[in-house]
Amino acid sequence: MLYDQHFIDDLKNRADLVRIIEPYTLLKKKGANWMGCCPFHQEKTPSFSVNPSKGFYKCFGCGKGGTAYNFVMEIEGLNFPEAIKRVAEISGVALPEPIDDKSYQQSKVKKEARKKIADEVIELNKFALEFWENHLQENNSDAKAAREYLEKRGISIETQKAFHIGFAPDSWDAVMSLLQEKGADEKLIEASGLVSINEEKKRVYDRFRGRIMFPVLDIKGNPIAFGARILAQGEPKYLNSPETPAYIKGEHLYGLFQNKEKIRQKKSAILVEGYLDLIALYQFGIRTCVASLGTAFTEHQAKLISRTARKVVLNYDGDKAGIKAARRAIETLLAQDVELEVLILPDGQDPDDFIRANGFEAYKNQYKKNVLSFLQFVLEDAERTHKFSSPKEKAEAIADLLPVLSAIKNPVSKRDAFDQTMSFLRVEDAILKRDLWKTVKLGTKFEAQTVRQQVARATQARMTEAERILLELLIYDEELREIILPQLEETDYESLATAEIFRSLLALKEIGSAVTSENLLELVSDDAAASDFVPVLLMSEAARQPDEAIDDVLQKAERNVIALRKMAINEKILEISQKLYFAEQNGDSILLNQLVMQQIELAKIKRSLDGKAISY
Repeated sequence: MLYDQHFIDDLKNRADLVRIIEPYTLLKKKGANWMGCCPFHQEKTPSFSVNPSKGFYKCFGCGKGGTAYNFVMEIEGLNFPEAIKRVAEISGVALPEPIDDKSYQQSKVKKEARKKIADEVIELNKFALEFWENHLQENNSDAKAAREYLEKRGISIETQKAFHIGFAPDSWDAVMSLLQEKGADEKLIEASGLVSINEEKKRVYDRFRGRIMFPVLDIKGNPIAFGARILAQGEPKYLNSPETPAYIKGEHLYGLFQNKEKIRQKKSAILVEGYLDLIALYQFGIRTCVASLGTAFTEHQAKLISRTARKVVLNYDGDKAGIKAARRAIETLLAQDVELEVLILPDGQDPDDFIRANGFEAYKNQYKKNVLSFLQFVLEDAERTHKFSSPKEKAEAIADLLPVLSAIKNPVSKRDAFDQTMSFLRVEDAILKRDLWKTVKLGTKFEAQTVRQQVARATQARMTEAERILLELLIYDEELREIILPQLEETDYESLATAEIFRSLLALKEIGSAVTSENLLELVSDDAAASDFVPVLLMSEAARQPDEAIDDVLQKAERNVIALRKMAINEKILEISQKLYFAEQNGDSILLNQLVMQQIELAKIKRSLDGKAISY
């Protein structure tokens, strides 16, 4: 124990819990208690109760509760000793000397030594930053080119100053010489990340040369690292500081220092990937952004952002890499129990390109019209990258989605998201759903391969009666194929387990080849389910002899084509129902009306098929 237990208990009793909590949510007195909306989850009806006389808070929505220590640990991501210090600071209480503890003292000495080196590195960074900022304003061709580049990107003088943007001259030793003049130790210079070391030639030189400099500031405004973009041609285009005693990758957010107060006021943040994305949004008046500095978004960064924001909008690049990165960030952020939305801009554009080309209003409209809940985003991404009609791909999609569902903290939200996912993926097997829910509910680690096998078994591809009858008729009857195949639409069979067999029959007709077991098996060889179905179909007998009339067989084939068409329409109506749910969730009345009209139109088409034959 670092502090005497009597002090810890006394501080807890003396702490003004209302004062501690009020910066994070508006509280109103109600009898002996104070009520407000919970700062730990999104709600419209206040269910968060604070009892200052008992020094206890409780949310009847998400279940979180505790003392002043619990609150600051949860809301600010602190450990217990840090929470004691924070509560004492807010309460204006002086901390006593910690209880003598050898391991603590040893740890404290090491921590202080590390902090001393980190502070020294920060001092070197300050020297370099001041030098680069001044150099940007110098009257030479390189500095002028750097200013023109920033002007071209629409980065104003005000924004340059706010982010302390500078320019590193194309020199091998400008910064190194500066630091030596300041009396910096050689080993400290090498540890700072401001220089590079060539071991073979035993040469030390400036890391950043001929680059526009973007300093990374910690929450106190200290320059702890740098991102740099080359001005002329060359590689790498972007160069970042390595890890140093002052900087550990994945523990900081670019722009948080500049935007933290606005984020705290709004309780909302926009998360982008790169510093130029953030600066562009800032330039257009959007002051609630942070950037993950181009690295994979980490748990530490998620905790950092959740201390000031209860809602996060992910606005990563719209290309494949950006969508993949957003997918990973979602899992990390869900663990912090924040409300989460995703905005993907059109044509794969990043926020920087989009807002500079289209302006603030267009960006705001994109958010209003196209922002998605995190669940809609991951489900639509799964639909784009997997073919749900294939048991194997459906199994892969479920295995990919389970970690997202497991990461959801609120039990009610978790169950709702699970049910929506099962419905979206057309998982109807009750036993499978029960087993998957157990995995999600417990939030335990699971083997993706085991889940894939489990799902694949439960969703084993099956032929419907209409598929079987129609294919058996077509395989043996060339005349029937000449009449029926041209009338088939791809939507009639594309979601069926036998889709590859229909495609193979059409391909053989196109090239004028006979339908044989060898030809069919060769064409469907890449589809395991279709490969299993072909032998089963070939075990049937021809429905008529070559010299028999085709009328009865044709009518039977027509009935089953219509049956498949109705099945396809039902599938489409079901898909639209899923989109309707998300449109309602997003409050998108225009899309809602469009989807309703699509369902009505499909229902009309389905009714028109009743009692009709296909037209020739």
